[in-house]
Amino acid sequence: MSGGQAEEVTWEDQQHICAFGRFNTRVHEVNAELKAKSKMAEDLDEASNELIITDEESVRYGVGETFVMVENDEAESMLESASAEVKKEIDELEAEKAELKSGMDELKGKLYKKFGHSINLEEE
Repeated sequence: MSGGQAEEVTWEDQQHICAFGRFNTRVHEVNAELKAKSKMAEDLDEASNELIITDEESVRYGVGETFVMVENDEAESMLESASAEVKKEIDELEAEKAELKSGMDELKGKLYKKFGHSINLEEE
């Protein structure tokens, strides 16, 4: 701010502010997805551990809303596959989050440079 006057908000500034808002919203969505995927990964690990200690030949494996009987080896393979897929999704979400944060930091720098303390881009 110069001389006590408020800086004029240009169309480009408004685009930066809107982009920052979209990035921020998506970061919150990604955080929620990460929380759900982390819980799923934890549940799959727990199921895998339970499968190791079971003494039965076959177990019920959940597919959607249905349970099917499968051999322990097949269930273990299915759990490993599901766990690998969830871990891959978590890695992709973490990468997206890092990219979003980088974009947000760049926009913060531009906006704070122009508007100083007259704009608040921090989480409460």
